[in-house]
Amino acid sequence: MDPVDLQRDRRLGIGDAVRALAREFRSAGIETPDLDARLLVAAATGVTREEILTDPSRVIEEPAQAKLGEYRHRRLAKEPVSRILGQRGFYGRWFQVTPATLDPRADSETLVEAVLELVAAEGWRSKPLRILDVGTGSGCLLVTLLAELPSASGLGTDISEAALATACVNARTHGVTGRIGFELRRGLDGVVGPFDILVSNPPYIASSDIAGLDESVRIYDPLSALDGGPDGLDIYREIFAGLLGVVPTGWSLFEVGSTQAKAVTDLARAAIPVHRLTSSRSWRDYGGHTRSVAVRTQL
Repeated sequence: MDPVDLQRDRRLGIGDAVRALAREFRSAGIETPDLDARLLVAAATGVTREEILTDPSRVIEEPAQAKLGEYRHRRLAKEPVSRILGQRGFYGRWFQVTPATLDPRADSETLVEAVLELVAAEGWRSKPLRILDVGTGSGCLLVTLLAELPSASGLGTDISEAALATACVNARTHGVTGRIGFELRRGLDGVVGPFDILVSNPPYIASSDIAGLDESVRIYDPLSALDGGPDGLDIYREIFAGLLGVVPTGWSLFEVGSTQAKAVTDLARAAIPVHRLTSSRSWRDYGGHTRSVAVRTQL
């Protein structure tokens, strides 16, 4: 789509706009051109995605054309759609995202599914579980778990005040503020247990690999949510060193890089006495990579 169309074509229909944007996004190598085009047109015009299909000839008025032109420019600059719109869908719910938070990925839903699977297996669904989310960011993991487990309560920690403010907004949006708290902390420093479940999607990219990340990640995700130190495992070491103090009995689940599952599990086994670590599990993400690992501890 030529940018002049967006700014000056007074008869531009929403269907034509979607098709033209999708072609341009595809030519630019954007992975999901059709979906991105539909989301941006819907957001700029205020129509639903269903209305794009049922009323494609609806004309885009001038103010919306200008907004769509801005969105087009930003997406072609590889800014993620979630950053442009300020929200991301995660496990069937919408979450606010800001420059202070990691952009939630679909693969992280594996961690939610793993927790729910273990809760069911343990017979804990109606138990008043206490859940700790280390490095909560947008709060998508903890808020989702509390929404799915109405008897549970939780604490989210992060090193970023701005991220915690975003998490608070998301907790309010999804109606869990009475069962959730947030604290400014690094790792487990100062966290008072006990908790039944710990979840964490910590920074796990090796420092030397940051420069090679796709610019949609490297530029728009906060570095503190990406850089896991020389081998990407710094935060796991910190958590395992103090894990028994906050989860003496229960499950601790972590998102890991696609080649890190064994290394993270080995760190847990090295840090936790064998009689306290009773089992470990792993789960694959939608792409078939091992993305979540869990360890069970006991008194």
